[in-house]
Amino acid sequence: MPNRLERIIENDPKFGIEAYLFVFEALAVAQKLFKHKRHVTGKELLEGIKALAHERYGRIAKSVLNSWGVHTTDDFGTIVFHLVNAGLMSKTTKDRPEDFHAVYDFDQAFIRDYHISDESHNH
Repeated sequence: MPNRLERIIENDPKFGIEAYLFVFEALAVAQKLFKHKRHVTGKELLEGIKALAHERYGRIAKSVLNSWGVHTTDDFGTIVFHLVNAGLMSKTTKDRPEDFHAVYDFDQAFIRDYHISDESHNH
């Protein structure tokens, strides 16, 4: 897998390798969230991305994603289809890059909608 990922990045260096690896991790999160064993839709994957980013990076999630070259949900669509074209992810005939178009705004999703869980205040 690293060789294919390296080739993707050589062909389109816009996104860091971290962004591609994060998408794989977020896929597993989305599969759990939506109780799918295999395929998730673009919008479901984006929800997994949001959940994992909140969990892992908290208030700095947007900054972390931006540091990898990811600024919009469309960017995640580009990443996913790079992975599909490299044979590292699969798609159905219904999946399209447009499925990722403007699904949520990063400021809204990662800054305004971020809440610190109440559990952290109880300790």
